[in-house]
Parts: sequence; C-alpha cells; structure tokens
Amino acid sequence: MTKEEGREALAECRQRIDAVDRKLLALLNERTGIVEQIGRVKQEAEMPIYEPRREEQVFENVLAHNSGPLPGDAVKRIFERIIDEMRQVQRLKMLDGKHS
Repeated sequence: MTKEEGREALAECRQRIDAVDRKLLALLNERTGIVEQIGRVKQEAEMPIYEPRREEQVFENVLAHNSGPLPGDAVKRIFERIIDEMRQVQRLKMLDGKHS
C-alpha cells in the first residue's frame, strides 16, 4: 500500500467513525430523554436517584450482550461513565424543578 492509498483508507475509516459517533450521540440523547422521564417519576414518587441494584442490572445486561471486540471491562467502564452522567442529569433536573 502506498502512502496515498493509506491516506485514502484512513480518510474513509475516519468518515465511518464520524458517522458512528453521530449515531452514538443520537442514542445517548435518546437515553438522556428517558432518564429525564425516570427522574420526574422518582421526584414525584419521592424516590432516590441512586439505585445500586439497577446499576448492576445495566452492567449485567450490556455485558451479557457484548459480542466484542470491545472487552467486558472496557464496556463496564464506559457504562459507569454513562450512568454517572445520567445521574447528574437527573440531579440537575430535580434542582431545576425545585427552583421553578
């Protein structure tokens, strides 16, 4: 492969990554909308935001459906971060609701 062919192959791969990133962003925003709805339910029902058992269920679900090549420990770390950010969204929404 020549350098020019390599550059073209990289450019194509990067375009594909950009497209996947946009899909991931859309899915994360869809998930956030659902999380906001859950936050409203929890607030109305006076339930805690943090539910450790539910967090474990999320990990079990994604790890059971991971066919790779992403290793399980990486999947768990990614979802830990996603869950942490979603919990923050719920907290902020609850604070906004109290100040409205």
